[in-house]
Amino acid sequence: MKVLKKTVIDSLLARISDSPFLIVVDYSGLKVSEFAELRKRLSATGAKLQVAKNTFVRQAAASVDYPAELASTLVGQTAVVTGDGDVSASAKILKTYGKEINKLAIRAGVLDGSFLDQAQIIALADLPPLEILRAQFLGVLNSPAQKLVSVLNEPAASLARVLQAKADQG
Repeated sequence: MKVLKKTVIDSLLARISDSPFLIVVDYSGLKVSEFAELRKRLSATGAKLQVAKNTFVRQAAASVDYPAELASTLVGQTAVVTGDGDVSASAKILKTYGKEINKLAIRAGVLDGSFLDQAQIIALADLPPLEILRAQFLGVLNSPAQKLVSVLNEPAASLARVLQAKADQG
């Protein structure tokens, strides 16, 4: 039995250490079909949902030096979400699906080694997708360059307007 226990913990440890995030959810009352639907939605974002014993998650989290606050959230029926994709997309799916079925509750999480409480994970879920954030950031970076080009072009444009007005006069 100890060999099986060690295998499960090692598997969980591998998933946790390969993922930049971990989200702990309470799945009490979920039907098998609802659980399967949640797994399907999360897989579209590159995340995986795994049910694990709380003691196994505690041991794996301690092995990767996760914050101690995480251990206090590991009570009751616990599932963990890990992945290699966008954490906000995974959090958004958990939030929206939780509202749809009223049975799923986000407890806490860890992002890049920092503890996140439920409110912080919901704030992550409210962020726009990563592609939109990148586009907005590039727009902010590009704005000064556009203004500089406009300022540099203004004297030439003014001269062209004056010359056009003179040509129109005769």
